[in-house]
Amino acid sequence: MNRAIRRVSVAAMVMVVALMLQLTNVQVFQANSLKQDPRNSRMLLDEFSRQRGQITADGQVLAVSTPADGLVPWQRSYPDPDSVPFAPVVGYYSLQYATAGLEQTQDSFLNGSDDRLWSERLRGFLSGRTPQGGNVDLTLEPAGQHAAYDALQRGVGQGPLTGSVAAVRPSTGEILSLASSPSFNPNDLTSGDDASRSAAMEQLSSDPGQPLLNHATQVSLPPGSIMKVITAAAALESGMTPNSPVSGANNTLLPGTSTYLENYAGSTCGGGTTTFMNAFALSCNVPFVESAPTIGQEKFADVASRFGFDGNAPDIGMPATGSGLGTIGDDAQFAMSTIGQSDVRATTLGAAMMAASVSNNGMRMKPQLIRRLQAPNLSTVEEMKPEEAGEAVSPEIASTLTDMMKASEAHSGGGIPGVEIASKTGTAEHGEGDSSVPYTWYIAFVPGRDVAVAVCIESGPGITSDTVGATVAGPIGREVLGALLGGGQ
Repeated sequence: MNRAIRRVSVAAMVMVVALMLQLTNVQVFQANSLKQDPRNSRMLLDEFSRQRGQITADGQVLAVSTPADGLVPWQRSYPDPDSVPFAPVVGYYSLQYATAGLEQTQDSFLNGSDDRLWSERLRGFLSGRTPQGGNVDLTLEPAGQHAAYDALQRGVGQGPLTGSVAAVRPSTGEILSLASSPSFNPNDLTSGDDASRSAAMEQLSSDPGQPLLNHATQVSLPPGSIMKVITAAAALESGMTPNSPVSGANNTLLPGTSTYLENYAGSTCGGGTTTFMNAFALSCNVPFVESAPTIGQEKFADVASRFGFDGNAPDIGMPATGSGLGTIGDDAQFAMSTIGQSDVRATTLGAAMMAASVSNNGMRMKPQLIRRLQAPNLSTVEEMKPEEAGEAVSPEIASTLTDMMKASEAHSGGGIPGVEIASKTGTAEHGEGDSSVPYTWYIAFVPGRDVAVAVCIESGPGITSDTVGATVAGPIGREVLGALLGGGQ
């Protein structure tokens, strides 16, 4: 064999070996991930040949598969008028744009391939019928979801706001509302018309409000003064009481700097000396910043972690991000962290769980969005049970925090006739310059009524640099509480 033939033979062998290795990698090691890739159109075509399970909430159908006459025998649809308010939670199931939301995370159960539905698949095989997918039933209360979404759309009477609302049942962790604005109509992405689907996705993808993002679970922002609930808890554990004397001055020097921090609008907290209770009710920054040395970073981080501010995303069966303190580099950053600034970030759901923990006598529950999984015949395959995440604070401190939050609600001028509310507002500065629009927050619960809420407003018509949590977020939160309580009675 001459040299040229030998080289060609070696090259051919190398190519064959490389091909075999690549085939092995694809067929053995990447097979499962490729099968589960939401962009895999072959899998989608196969799945569209079967009837997919429903997504429901309190008896209302939010997603259903209906017979189709086109390329596939089944088409996914989202019954109006519930499709838009629920879309950031439910997501969509599109032949062209794959899946999102619960449609993506619960895909194996909805399409029937989940191991928990093996008996259904066996019965389908023996009877000769095509297997159906299972149903996913949510904890959401439609009345609260609509109230939250409608309030976000109404805004301050000038049009839709960018923001979110989360409401939970403190004793169980059930998520009752999870509204995000702007939202979208998932039917536009599952339409049988190619041009309509493409136009809808192009519009949604270019919208600066990011309607395909769930702002309640996937956006974490500076929480501002709602963080004072956690700081107050840490201060109480460090020996302070509601009657402890604190500074009533309008400003204080941040430790290790030449920078003065003021209360909102440079106002005093009564001047001279006031009480910790009054400082919390008036949401004065100075006493909280000055309490940092008494609390200490370790205690502050420990209490924040017990409230769920540990940076970890909650497992609620859909995409979510965590709330946390971020990086605390020096004493000045620590002082700013006590008032929810610096690197502190919170999601609206995380803020709702903070209020819920106080409401539930200090016990933090794990948030749950899925109530039960059902077989196609509606028999229960798995029922979710309340799970404790850990004690955020003792019942005694939770009771003290409740009194302080009642005082805060009284000062913010809110309330629902006949209903006592415990709350805290927040206004978080961000960006450069005094003209930037702050993020405004409101967290609240109704003592003895097992419901808590959080509202975060990011921006929108009528929201200015002077907007505070009490003026926009507060009224929305009370409206949602009223709806979940059956009209506020």
